[in-house]
Amino acid sequence: MIQAQKVSYRSKEVHIINDIDFECNSGEFVAILGPNGAGKSTFLSLLANELHQKGNKILLKSCDYNQWCEKELPKHKAKFSQHNNSDIPLNVEDVVMMGRYPYFDHIPSEEDKKAIQYSMECIDICPLQNREYNHLSGGEKQRVHLARVLSQLNNNVENKLLFLDEPLNNLDVLHQHKILELIKDFTIKGNTAIVVIHDLNLAAQFADKILLLEKGKKVCYDTPQKVLTQDTLSKVYNFPCIVTTNPVNNNPLIIFGK
Repeated sequence: MIQAQKVSYRSKEVHIINDIDFECNSGEFVAILGPNGAGKSTFLSLLANELHQKGNKILLKSCDYNQWCEKELPKHKAKFSQHNNSDIPLNVEDVVMMGRYPYFDHIPSEEDKKAIQYSMECIDICPLQNREYNHLSGGEKQRVHLARVLSQLNNNVENKLLFLDEPLNNLDVLHQHKILELIKDFTIKGNTAIVVIHDLNLAAQFADKILLLEKGKKVCYDTPQKVLTQDTLSKVYNFPCIVTTNPVNNNPLIIFGK
């Protein structure tokens, strides 16, 4: 689905990402983990073609981003950013409709309207659709933008790619799990999701693979069982932890503390 070879990124003289090789396949849920400043969001933006640096080689579906038609690309991949404009003078339905802009010029079709309705149902924001966006809580705004991004990929294209940068911010426990279950279902259908997340236990529960970063470098990239070990996590996060087995699903269960 996506391949990256020796990807680096430097801001002025600061190396934020250093020579990372990465690839993932259709149907995979990949979580990107690491402490603050590890380069998680920067690497996600590089993979999503939002940041560029000379020499990087990133392929989407075996094609360099430069080979993609600019109008066609948004139908294959979408990105949710952790920082969204907090002042949008529109109602919720109109904000979600922004995800359909690649599909129409002036007036949305019935297909576009069905797509946003489906997305709002999935994210559980239908009761908010006529509310003003600016009057919503932080968690409600978060869900609106998730619905917007989901509506962008509500199409007949196969093997879609979803990038999400900390999509669980401001969400309660119920909606955190609902969103992750929705992303998991998205990948089960043959699509791919690459998600920056801070909660290691949620990553262990939902991700097929985990990319662990530290100071802009790849520490390891493998299954949760192989990445989330006591020695590795204690070293990378510079804090002691215990890794045991979750009795509910047999995934790693991480407990930090002295």
